[in-house]
Amino acid sequence: MYIYLGNEYFSKLDYVNAVEQYKLALSDSVAMSSMTYPYEVQVTNQKLSKSKVVVDSTLQVTMEQYLHHHVAWCYYRLHDYPNAEKHLKSTVAEKAYPHDSYYLAQSLMNNNKYDEAITQFEDYIRSPQADDELLHAAQVAMTGCYLAKEEIEKTREISVKMADTAVFNRGTASFATMYFDKDQKLMFTSARAGGVILNEKQQSEYLCDLYWVSRNEDSTWSAPTNFGRPLNSAQNDGAGSFNNNNVIFYTRWSEEKKTEQNIYLARMMNMKFFEAYRLDSSVNYPGYKSIQPYVSMDGRTLYFSSNRPGGLGGMDLWKIAIDSAGNTHGHAENLGALINSDQDEVTPFFHEVSSTLFFSSNGHGSMGGLDIFKSHYDRETEFFSVPANLGMPINSSRDDAYMMWDSHLSNGFFSSDREPCTGGSCYDIYEVVNEPIHIYLSGYSYNKDTEEILPNVKLAFKDVRGVFPPYVIVTDSNGYYEKELSYGVELFIKGQKINYFADATSVNTNSITQTTSITRDFYLKPIPQEEIEIDGIEYDFNSDKLRPASQAILDKLFDFLELNNNISVEINSHTDARGKDIYNLDLSQRRAKSCVDYLVSKGIAPERLIPKGYGETQPNQLYGPDKKPVLDAEGKPVMLIESYINTFKVKAEREVLHQKNRRTSFRVINQ
Repeated sequence: MYIYLGNEYFSKLDYVNAVEQYKLALSDSVAMSSMTYPYEVQVTNQKLSKSKVVVDSTLQVTMEQYLHHHVAWCYYRLHDYPNAEKHLKSTVAEKAYPHDSYYLAQSLMNNNKYDEAITQFEDYIRSPQADDELLHAAQVAMTGCYLAKEEIEKTREISVKMADTAVFNRGTASFATMYFDKDQKLMFTSARAGGVILNEKQQSEYLCDLYWVSRNEDSTWSAPTNFGRPLNSAQNDGAGSFNNNNVIFYTRWSEEKKTEQNIYLARMMNMKFFEAYRLDSSVNYPGYKSIQPYVSMDGRTLYFSSNRPGGLGGMDLWKIAIDSAGNTHGHAENLGALINSDQDEVTPFFHEVSSTLFFSSNGHGSMGGLDIFKSHYDRETEFFSVPANLGMPINSSRDDAYMMWDSHLSNGFFSSDREPCTGGSCYDIYEVVNEPIHIYLSGYSYNKDTEEILPNVKLAFKDVRGVFPPYVIVTDSNGYYEKELSYGVELFIKGQKINYFADATSVNTNSITQTTSITRDFYLKPIPQEEIEIDGIEYDFNSDKLRPASQAILDKLFDFLELNNNISVEINSHTDARGKDIYNLDLSQRRAKSCVDYLVSKGIAPERLIPKGYGETQPNQLYGPDKKPVLDAEGKPVMLIESYINTFKVKAEREVLHQKNRRTSFRVINQ
């Protein structure tokens, strides 16, 4: 009778009542330990964590081992790993259920027994009965064990403490914090007395509701307020996110079907809600879970977790476009294989300032259960980086999830079941103060032509947003510099030195979420004495009017002069030797002035520019394909004078050389 009732509860996923019935049966089963379970092929066939993996239903096991297995499985599903470990050790010792070896290793890992877990994982990996999918999971989990052992030895300045019990951690569970109203309010999910119920038979301390608190002037939080009906139902409601436009997305559990969880939307006015409704199949795919919504800061993207078709296995992270009213557009998009694994990825939070996705996973080498990971999103390439484990003390050997941070990545909240509680597992809310993020910038200054060290280069730092005034540092006698930067700044850095053209770079620390060293070197090119030809400047025939292509070239010169704002230049123009000398001189002067006028119109100070027309008086040198001067037999540069050009018999060749004389260039005259 006990076994029959236990199986009934088990089939309904009611593990609390199932385990009590199995334990009652187990207390009478010792005397029958030599008997085999009489149900033959109906022994278990119980699905494991992967839908395709089942225990071999043809096994013949003793009734005692059958009950130990089911008791262990109930405790495992209830996250009561100490009790799961106790009963799994019995089935593994008797080799009754081959895959229980894997789950024993997982239980040991979740119980912070990493060395024992590694040994057990190794035993399972060596087992000829290891399932392919569980074999891969065991390999990943074992990596997490080694990571945890390394993390235990590390010293970090991160502070983690359980949040105020009087405000947050009351009742049987509290989790899923989320800022709203410009970070002045915080909502969270909690199962506690005083929640929304419909009849006296319901116990609100076992039903999740959404609550909110507001920040006091002393940065403490007010007493929690239940959002009430109709936002909260007499079912489990929680894990919500606002779109900053009076729309909330949240998760609602079905009481009839424990595996059915969907995302709902409700609209608000003055903290009062209209009736919520379930989102359509673009988010809530029929027959599958869609949970834990998060709305991006701009209100245009809804992130969520789902085991819907098209994923990589287990729960995956997805996103879909939404409008300001919360309506979805298009199709949900999987975040891809770098983020999602063949196991579970849940509780997304996108930190806008650092462009970083925080989420929880047990499929990227966690230290036990769900661990919190982060991945930087490159907005230009639209790709996520490889997820990084946040390590201890944020992560533990148990489930850690629902990470969220303030805009400066200084203070945050997350949820964890690391502390023992009645029933084996319940989430509490934790506060975290991040360790100081140190960002070190360093590098060297070089002569660009020789690649030798260039000492005493002045580096000017400019805040692109204009929050703080510019400042200057100078590289030392070895060309070296170093500077600690602040988090959340975007800098333009220019290196300058007398007799050299400037070099510049930029540094953006918005996306940095941990102590980082950045290298930026500067390569300054010596200023030549001779003119520098500006390739591509063209005019209409016998005209000083710049063609559009010439303006594009001068735009680049404008950028160069903006960078080198400490130099004055002569813009000179040259013609070929054909035509009258006076006309060529006048034409070249007008052309040079056209260049200067264009640069002045763009914003270059007139006193920095001198137009000079040389007509045909300064023929160009002949340069080879390598851009180096061609030398004659005496080692002197070949000049494109008219007598040399006329030695070429082919007209087209002569025209090419005449064109080389028709040029525009510049020369630095002051610095």
